[in-house]
Amino acid sequence: MIEQLVLPDVQQSEDIRGIELWKVGVKNFEIPMQLTQKNGEKQSVHAIATMSVGLSKNRKGVHMSRFVLQLSEWSRSRTFELDLRPFLQEARDRLDAQSAHVELDFRYFIEKKAPVTGLSAPMAFGCKFDASLLRNGNEEDYRFILSVAVPIGNLCPCSKEISDYGAHNQRAFIRAQALLDTSSNAPIVWIEDLIAALEEAASCPVYPFLKRPDEKHVTETQYENPKFVEDVIRDATLVMRDFAGIKGFSLEVEAFESIHDHNAWAAHRENFHETS
Repeated sequence: MIEQLVLPDVQQSEDIRGIELWKVGVKNFEIPMQLTQKNGEKQSVHAIATMSVGLSKNRKGVHMSRFVLQLSEWSRSRTFELDLRPFLQEARDRLDAQSAHVELDFRYFIEKKAPVTGLSAPMAFGCKFDASLLRNGNEEDYRFILSVAVPIGNLCPCSKEISDYGAHNQRAFIRAQALLDTSSNAPIVWIEDLIAALEEAASCPVYPFLKRPDEKHVTETQYENPKFVEDVIRDATLVMRDFAGIKGFSLEVEAFESIHDHNAWAAHRENFHETS
């Protein structure tokens, strides 16, 4: 019979400095992740995970391997939904913690049709899930932020007004962080719907695939719908205010200028605090 080696568990030892830590965990752990699309089908994405728990003042450390183990198990057998409470509760149980937090950065693909020909191709959008679960006495405080980065096309109103012909345009991004309503009867906020709604705030959406009739349409649509970054972020604010299932948000619009060596930028937030 092989004698089992008993190794000391240093993480479980006591710390005497009296400092409770907000977050301790792993960062930049890459996993495959299954998501449910609005049409009910599954999409497999490559995610970069950051996962942590709060550490009590009398504990020296946490078992880092347990984060990796849980992320690996879920990536093989579970779908990562907008309700990540079961995932975070499991993390707290595994690590005997009062709070748990997970961030999942990924590229989400949406099949996007060209505006005239209707020909389509997949287009990738940067997205992020940011979820936390905190035990506060007998209460559970669950917080979920859905982030999307939406590329758009913009045309400068000033350039159009002062030029005898033409106007300068630029590709821009709307970056939105949506604090979701996590109550039991709240509507689902689909990534597809949020992206489509934010695209309406632009001079024109951008597309992965354009034939000449599509390119003519996009160029003329931008020209007839000029917007500053200030216009875009105000229109995006109206979108977020009226979007069912969102109770707070942070917005940023950045235009990659075509006639300057700097970018135009605007930011706004309502009922939103990043710390969780």
